[in-house]
Amino acid sequence: MIYRTYALDAKNDRITRALVVVHGAGRDADNYFRTALAATFLAGALEDTVVISPRFASNDGRECMDMLAVNEVNWPCNGDSWRSGGTATNNEKLMSFDFFDEILRSLVKKEAFPNLKAIVVAGHSAGGQFVTRYEMANQIHEKIGVPIAYVVANPSSYAYPDPERPDGDNKEFRAFRDARNCTTYDNWPYGLEGRSGYSARLSDDQLRKQLASRPATYLVGELDTLPLAGFDSSCPAMAQGANRLARGQAFANYVNRKYNAQQKLMVVPLCGHNARCMFTTEQVLPILFPKLQ
Repeated sequence: MIYRTYALDAKNDRITRALVVVHGAGRDADNYFRTALAATFLAGALEDTVVISPRFASNDGRECMDMLAVNEVNWPCNGDSWRSGGTATNNEKLMSFDFFDEILRSLVKKEAFPNLKAIVVAGHSAGGQFVTRYEMANQIHEKIGVPIAYVVANPSSYAYPDPERPDGDNKEFRAFRDARNCTTYDNWPYGLEGRSGYSARLSDDQLRKQLASRPATYLVGELDTLPLAGFDSSCPAMAQGANRLARGQAFANYVNRKYNAQQKLMVVPLCGHNARCMFTTEQVLPILFPKLQ
């Protein structure tokens, strides 16, 4: 199930870009769709941009009670499954990254959008976790024929490409000091160990190469420093920094320094853990709606 501004199976010559926005842990794709529409309006891009917000719905009969449509995919209620390429509860052959692959493939079909020139994949909070892991793990980036850029906003954690972690003020990285007491700190989705499903299709070296070579921008809210809104305080997450702001700054710094990536970091002024603030801020609009060549 997806929200979209234009049909994906009808020809539309006006569309030159696509913005796909992934919701957070609340699975509120409708709210994220409205936020994406607000950003598109502010950027003056409603007529030439198809906006999509996919829904990773969950109904386990207890904690998560989303109303599922007939045959709609059901994802695990808790844990990192859908946000890290995990498997659906009602289809053992379907993984969340497979679902996303299909969305992108549908966008590049010439029968629908023959003039599409750019795709931006953005996510906030748990959606940011989804996007950063999808960026490094997907196998269609170079094959799809349309450039894809990734925008990762305020996630609680990242998948580190090796066992080193930030130390102190995030300017130095070294082997994690508390590995003896936090034995899972390098396990997927916090690191590359113990992967299964979609992300296990590639080797560690392939994931590192893809992470470093693909265009990503990390957005962190200047005020996203409090343990609110589903903040991950587990030991693997705390190994990456004290709060979301520190974790984003550290990860971008690390990938660029150690793996020679050219990824960007933006601290968004006066924003906390709020997707509407992050995605509709004037400085962010050119990242979501880049100039076309």
